[in-house]
Amino acid sequence: MKSTPIQNVVVVGGGTAGWMTAAALSKALGTRYSIRVVESDLIATVGVGEATIPYLKHFHQMLEIDEDAFLRATNGTFKLGIEFVDWAEIGKSYIHGFGSIGRPYAGCSFYQYWLKESQRRHVPPLGHFSINTAAPAVSKYVRGIPELGDSPLADINNAFHFDASLYAKFLRSYAEARGVIRIEGKIVQVQQHAETGHLETLALDNGLTVSGDFFIDCTGMRALLIQETLQSGFENWSHWLPCDSAIAVQCTSAEPLVPITRATARAAGWQWRIPLQNRIGNGHVYSSRFMDQEEATQILMRNLDGEPLADPKKIPFIPGRRTTPWIKNCVAVGLAAGFFEPIESTNIHLIQTSIQRILSLFPNRGFYQADIDEYNKQTIVEYEQIRDFVILHYKATQRDDTAFWRHCRDMEIPSTLQHKLDLFKSNGRFFRENNELFNETSWVQVMLGQGIHPDNYNPLVDLVDESEVQEFVDNVGTVIQKCLRVMPTHAEFIAQNCAATSADRP
Repeated sequence: MKSTPIQNVVVVGGGTAGWMTAAALSKALGTRYSIRVVESDLIATVGVGEATIPYLKHFHQMLEIDEDAFLRATNGTFKLGIEFVDWAEIGKSYIHGFGSIGRPYAGCSFYQYWLKESQRRHVPPLGHFSINTAAPAVSKYVRGIPELGDSPLADINNAFHFDASLYAKFLRSYAEARGVIRIEGKIVQVQQHAETGHLETLALDNGLTVSGDFFIDCTGMRALLIQETLQSGFENWSHWLPCDSAIAVQCTSAEPLVPITRATARAAGWQWRIPLQNRIGNGHVYSSRFMDQEEATQILMRNLDGEPLADPKKIPFIPGRRTTPWIKNCVAVGLAAGFFEPIESTNIHLIQTSIQRILSLFPNRGFYQADIDEYNKQTIVEYEQIRDFVILHYKATQRDDTAFWRHCRDMEIPSTLQHKLDLFKSNGRFFRENNELFNETSWVQVMLGQGIHPDNYNPLVDLVDESEVQEFVDNVGTVIQKCLRVMPTHAEFIAQNCAATSADRP
């Protein structure tokens, strides 16, 4: 049977989610489809999604966006990982870096040799053996240089920090240049088909009516279409992720310009620090069950590195996901589909993967249920895998100084996460499931950083002579230190390649 293509795609809501979606669809679909974005200047976006993970580079490559141009337009900086301060216990910190740690040897991952060496002698922390975690400690950065082959300088893997509002503006210009139409207005009514229940038209407060075949809900936590209209339902994960509020504020810059996001644990949550070219983004994520707004705000404001540039803004949230992210002819993207606190910078990535799934399962007028079911299945698996990784940061702690951390330490966790912890605790093993987002390197860094130390290591490591293992481990650290000496500082690299002009600064 010949398929009947849809003609009109309506993206409801702007911000990062809406304009990422519109930009990607305009690139992939060309001019054969009508793509419109309905948004209102009267509705503010959350606007704190200022840090990413490295996969955003693939999104920009698909759109053929020049990386330096993107960074100049958004006051962007580079990010090599996330530093976690005071999470396992007060006074200890570690970095979840994005690149590899050491290199495999004789069939075993580098960290297995490190585990053995740390049992028999004093060795530096695991982060000493990765260029992506060693460079931030001295504020160094350079793009990976693939031509260098086995050198650590070829292995640098970065993400970004940027101004979310400027990023949406940047993508809006990209999308509109490719035929996307922006419609200003606030939605006051949603009309559904009397028999099928499919969405048909949107009535705006300015009298306009917008019809469509396929609607993409990017209305943030309100979820105007997927929840208020289609009643998707929501799976609340507060029993595993107790934080439900954030206070956000920007402050003036401070030196040095480090290529890393910092997450500092506080009495009932944690504080983020995201350095941009022209300012620092800050926020305090906390649990309202264990701390009130006034105290949370005071903690944030007295721990800024510069002068505040605005009044702090409260952002309430519920951690979890929509029960059914695609219903009939509507799919939710971004915060309309679910929310994770930005501890591992996954929310922008989830926008990206939602877009990729929409394109791989792009509908015709039939809106076949098998396609919708597949989209929902893949989305749910992805959210649950990320959920377990985020829970790990709270569960694996030795802190008992506050009621919040005692609650986190003692809480029940999903069986899927418990299995990973048990497997690692025995012999330091980790196996990636169904191409989940975070790989072995990520899980190992966080588990060790949070104080989970395996009882043993992979016994195959003992097949290599101890002197050979010692030489191998020490050589990795020596080579990385040599690389650091020739790298420019993060600030120098930005000044030479992608500095925002004064006209680009808000």
